[in-house]
Amino acid sequence: MTLDEFQSEAQEIGDAARQVLESADPVERLDVVKGRLNAAIAERLTALQRALGKLPHEDRRSAGQGFNALKNRLDEQLGDFERRQAAAKGAGERVDLTMPAREAWRGARHPVTLVVDEIVGIFRELGFTVALGPEAELPWYNFGALNFPPDHPAMEMHDTLYLEGEALLRTHTSPVQVRTLQRYEPPVRVLIPGNVYRRDFFDPSHAPAFMQIEGLAVDEGISFVDLKATLSEFARRFFGTAVTRFRPSFFPFTEPSAEMDVQCQLCGGAGCAGCKGTGWMEILGSGMVHPAVLEAAGVDSERYTGWAFGMGPARIAMQRFGLPDIRLLYDSDVAFLEQFVR
Repeated sequence: MTLDEFQSEAQEIGDAARQVLESADPVERLDVVKGRLNAAIAERLTALQRALGKLPHEDRRSAGQGFNALKNRLDEQLGDFERRQAAAKGAGERVDLTMPAREAWRGARHPVTLVVDEIVGIFRELGFTVALGPEAELPWYNFGALNFPPDHPAMEMHDTLYLEGEALLRTHTSPVQVRTLQRYEPPVRVLIPGNVYRRDFFDPSHAPAFMQIEGLAVDEGISFVDLKATLSEFARRFFGTAVTRFRPSFFPFTEPSAEMDVQCQLCGGAGCAGCKGTGWMEILGSGMVHPAVLEAAGVDSERYTGWAFGMGPARIAMQRFGLPDIRLLYDSDVAFLEQFVR
């Protein structure tokens, strides 16, 4: 490269930098503009600097002066852009004060959370305290202390999610009932919300991981009459005029046992996918606490009696909000969830 070629390349690099900076919008971020400038001239500038050492000795002084002049020119051009940028920000260029503000999306609690909070509020007024426990449990708390026989189907691998060692993911919040009775002397009235896990198929009314709420009352002289009266009062407060019914059932940890249904509010009792065509939606199972459960927790079953229930807030949310499929509650669809903003 000759001295004339060196000076010509320096002039072209300066012109290219000027075009980039003059065409840049002053409201752009400075690092973005610098990136565009480097893409346009960085390689050429490096090549020009290397060519400086290959020029004849007598031309290097003039070429070096020209190279320094180019660097000063680039600094001045970048300084001019920064001043234009500051002036644009001060003058509020491209800011349309008549434009409405961008609407902010306001978060909301999940429909199941809304239902849980309402249920907890009702039972607090009835004298219940919230109790919590671990989601990873020992088989004894999840099954043994609750009067499950060793060969019960619920303990099989295809029904329960087992962890390494002896732990498992709890299939209900009932272990917290045992832990509460071990810790506190009766009378006990607790409400137990929490996540539970089962190997259920994901269909319109079932999910493999879901929220459950259980209640436990243990005292002297408690009977099934108290259980039915309490749950009927809960249904009246929560569902209003909805029709409810109790059906005989069986659970290893209660005797006698009953399931409580509410008339399906999706179809009005006519039958749909949500209620499996029965016209009724099962919302909870209940019963008198089995004496074996009281004894396992260290409670004198000759002195104390109690009752318990368990319900799925997701199914109740389906009734409350008219949802035909429980899977809607798991989709994390913002368009769906923002309907419940309060």
